[in-house]
Amino acid sequence: MKHVKCMLLAGLLCGLFGMKLYAQQETSKTDSAELKLRQSYTKREVMIPMRDGVKLYTSIYEPKDRSEKHPILMMRTPYSCEPYGDKFGIKENIYTQHQYILVYQDIRGRHKSEGEFVQVRPLNKNKKSKKDIDEATDTYDTIEWLLKHTYNNGNAGTWGISYDGFQATMTASSNHPALKAVSPQGPVTDWFRGDDRHHNGAFTFLQTTNFLPWLEGRHAGKGVMKEIVKNDVYTDFLRLGTFKDADALVQDTTETLWNLIKNHPNFDAFWQERDARQSCYNLKPAMLVVGGLFDSEDCYGAWNTYKAIKEQSPETELYLAFGPWWHGAWTRPGFEGFGNIYFGKSTSKFYREEIEYPFFRYYLEGKGEKPKHHVSVFHTGKNEWVFAEEWPLPEMQPTPYYIHGDGSVSTEAPEEKESFTEYVSDMSKPVPYTGNPTRYRTLEYMLDDQRFATARPDVISFMTPVLTDTLTLAGPIEVELQTAISSTDADFMVKVIDVFPENFQYPKEATEYLKNGRYPMSGYEMLVRGELFRGRFRTGFDNPQPFEPNQITPVHYTLYDVAHTFLPGHRLMIQIQSSWFPIIDRNPQRFIDTYQCSVEDFVMKQNIRIYHQQNAATRLILPVVK
Repeated sequence: MKHVKCMLLAGLLCGLFGMKLYAQQETSKTDSAELKLRQSYTKREVMIPMRDGVKLYTSIYEPKDRSEKHPILMMRTPYSCEPYGDKFGIKENIYTQHQYILVYQDIRGRHKSEGEFVQVRPLNKNKKSKKDIDEATDTYDTIEWLLKHTYNNGNAGTWGISYDGFQATMTASSNHPALKAVSPQGPVTDWFRGDDRHHNGAFTFLQTTNFLPWLEGRHAGKGVMKEIVKNDVYTDFLRLGTFKDADALVQDTTETLWNLIKNHPNFDAFWQERDARQSCYNLKPAMLVVGGLFDSEDCYGAWNTYKAIKEQSPETELYLAFGPWWHGAWTRPGFEGFGNIYFGKSTSKFYREEIEYPFFRYYLEGKGEKPKHHVSVFHTGKNEWVFAEEWPLPEMQPTPYYIHGDGSVSTEAPEEKESFTEYVSDMSKPVPYTGNPTRYRTLEYMLDDQRFATARPDVISFMTPVLTDTLTLAGPIEVELQTAISSTDADFMVKVIDVFPENFQYPKEATEYLKNGRYPMSGYEMLVRGELFRGRFRTGFDNPQPFEPNQITPVHYTLYDVAHTFLPGHRLMIQIQSSWFPIIDRNPQRFIDTYQCSVEDFVMKQNIRIYHQQNAATRLILPVVK
């Protein structure tokens, strides 16, 4: 026994030594990389004064080389410019290799910057004095300071992802003459109609409960989620109840966004002025809008920021890049696929080297050629980049696809005088967002296998015959439902799905790359696009209306853009359901305030009919490229 104990102790000591050695090796690698970067870069931290006297913390990484002047590339963020102090927060990348001055700034009221933090601070269009500020004026004042205090070539650019992408959009409206290029990437744009906090007016229960208490500094980081999730998010959020129950855990009485959400349940002036598209008029810098086709946070924002600039600022040099990415995956080296779906050799490397860097090189360095294509969109399915001059593609033709009582989908309108499919929407057993138990919101649910949903009685499915030719969709999908419900409110979740052929298998390079390369892909039901709509907003997000029970009612909304090719041998499926939990909170199925109600207020079960008949035909208008 003593011998065994000695062996265990020796093993433990060896393990600890090994862990320590590994940590030292990793630290050594990091230190070595930083030391190499320090040979060519310096770091300084400054507090830059704004026009109203508030000072903003800014970290500046500047090349030591003085043989030529360098372009400025800046990110403004609410997430912190850490590490503070002498330690470097940048790594060698394509911009350090080309000697850019890299600038990071804490926005007002965040971390080491002075002033008041305002969530997605609106553009102030009616400035009357120097003390009237917004993110655009802070950008202008920062660039003005940088031009005088760095060894620059007179050209500045800005970029950012997500919330930082919102900041990038706002920087463009500063119209500083030195600001030549801006790239909002996966940008927060409209927190009520499509991004982050709501999807089509429906509250994003899981994501917002996870994010806002952390961002707004309550419960020691993500403590709220630790209080909720003991098993898996579906089980535990169902046990939790409603927003009102989550609110009781947050226990906050200050004017935070969490509280503002419950006080602004409709698309009122509060949300309208926070729509970043309000700042997309008459932009002077060149713009590169970037997004991910499977971005569960701000896919809406990227598509709609591009469209707003295109419409509202037609003289702007405007570029669009969309790839097969989750939120921010275009920054991940060697990104070839995720979940169970493979896209081919690194899409992120191609983007960085062939799209993003050439954009900044041309407009900030004055080198290279002007980008050849204004639109670069990766088409999944056939897994190819498609280049064009505008989006949607000019050859796209909106084409109606109808559902039928026999479960089919076709371009022929139904001929039946009375026909519908009915299901029971049961809020005690809402449809989960994924078929697997998870303790967090997964990245891959935006392209997950939907066979788990197809098997449920509260999900109805319609499908084309096996395709004999390619079917390419490139643009937004218009949903035109004809429905009757037994209560006064309901949610509608519509999905467009690519059903893979029987006996489908990936090649060896795909199975080796994917984490779960042995997943059965025969008959896989890939979610191409799915989005939920809160029915009360069918006449306008600022004008919620109850349903008249058991009366046929149209519900029309838009699924944001897709770029996907259904290959021969595949089939197109349309699915309809009335919950997507806990990505979206449960609809109480009554026309009541969803932020003030309890589970006891629910109409737990209601009948929902989807019609497919002559005078009430449900259809999707698909963006078919001929």
